[in-house]
Amino acid sequence: MPKLIDTHAHLYLSQFDEDRASVVGRAEAAGVEQILLPNIDSSTTVELKKTCDSSPLFKPMMGLHPCSVKPETYQAELEHVISELESGYLSTHGQPYIAVGEIGIDLYWDKSTLDIQVEAFEQQMEWAKELNLPVAIHCRDSFDEIFTSVEKAQDGNLRGVLHCFTGNTAQAEKCIELGLHLGLGGVLTFKNSGVDKAIKDIPMEWLVFETDAPYLAPTPHRGKRNESAYTKLVAEKLAEVKGLSLEEVANITTENAKQLFNL
Repeated sequence: MPKLIDTHAHLYLSQFDEDRASVVGRAEAAGVEQILLPNIDSSTTVELKKTCDSSPLFKPMMGLHPCSVKPETYQAELEHVISELESGYLSTHGQPYIAVGEIGIDLYWDKSTLDIQVEAFEQQMEWAKELNLPVAIHCRDSFDEIFTSVEKAQDGNLRGVLHCFTGNTAQAEKCIELGLHLGLGGVLTFKNSGVDKAIKDIPMEWLVFETDAPYLAPTPHRGKRNESAYTKLVAEKLAEVKGLSLEEVANITTENAKQLFNL
């Protein structure tokens, strides 16, 4: 069975409280051997750690999501991020934080916080470089702003993934130019998303899989709760787009994820 890695899932959220063990079981049955968990903010850290303690499949990240960057709390939230990153934390399975994430800029929900979103994003990229960790970048309605900040930070030591890539070919090429992998999830399977065309000629070594569970479930589960087992559906779609076998895309993307996240 092809081995897959879900590089971005929020399986510690309450949507999975009733059946998390079953979700993990289905993921393993679908060939998913590792599930990477990006943090949101200080309110999710306890559940993130608890979930990582529950199975060796889970690998934690630590970061401040742009939607949690608020004027009155973001500085305290950033303090939480760096104190966790420097804490020497290990899960019961001996797993440290493997990346700084989920970080970035989101202008879909709130444009008024752009300045502090940029500040938080750029600060966390600097920490990632200092700690030699990759970043998981959230980009919604903000490609230009993300590119500006990444260009500023990129001194040859920044590596990471643009999570949930939804851009066009030019934006995909720009990500690669800046040293960022593209995270492909359920949107790739959506009929008119255009992501299939955008990444058709992008070299396979820049692509990794993700789900963003519980969000953005792929076809035919669109609109329902997403889960890590559905990584396989995204892999099948990429195999179709690239004219490769499922095993080939699984092998390449899994190796990409292992190298990027030092797994």
